[in-house]
Amino acid sequence: MGPLIPNGILTNEWNIIIAVLIGLAFGFILEASGFSSSRKLAGVFYGYDFAVLKVFFTAAVVSVIGLYYMDYLGWVDISMLYVHPTYLWAAIIGGAIMGVGFVAGGFCPGTSLCAVAIGKLDAWVYVFGIMVGVFIFSEAYGVFEGLYNGSFLGNITLVDSFDIPANYIIFGVTLIALVAFFVSDIVRKRIKKVFY
Repeated sequence: MGPLIPNGILTNEWNIIIAVLIGLAFGFILEASGFSSSRKLAGVFYGYDFAVLKVFFTAAVVSVIGLYYMDYLGWVDISMLYVHPTYLWAAIIGGAIMGVGFVAGGFCPGTSLCAVAIGKLDAWVYVFGIMVGVFIFSEAYGVFEGLYNGSFLGNITLVDSFDIPANYIIFGVTLIALVAFFVSDIVRKRIKKVFY
């Protein structure tokens, strides 16, 4: 299951059950936090609601600090964690497409499924668009294959890229998060004065 549960204690079936329970809990938390609302999610881009930025930035910082403390305590071996390979241009173009979809539709793929689960019509349209995009990509894979597999940089991290110790990068990202929180509050207050 996870790095804190040794292999052999849980069967594969229990791993699947636990994964489903974690997914249900995550979906419940997304809905309870209001993240199934396209207006709340799009608020980041229009400057009136930065809850998404704060929640996900906080989750990333807490996770990386927690992982490195667990590595320090010997509970997790950071070197054994999977790092997704980087295909530079595919990541840039895919990120741009997802960003445009996020701004236009007000959902990311995960939150759109959460909104579908509670019956939001705009989310159904958004998920249908995702499925159409997946279908087009899979059917025209030969056309996109060069881009998809090109510019391969390997399984790199910021530590590898900048040759800086991880603790400095974590400290830097934490500072960036704090500055982003501070600036986002200033922007939100100014937008609120203008429009409300």
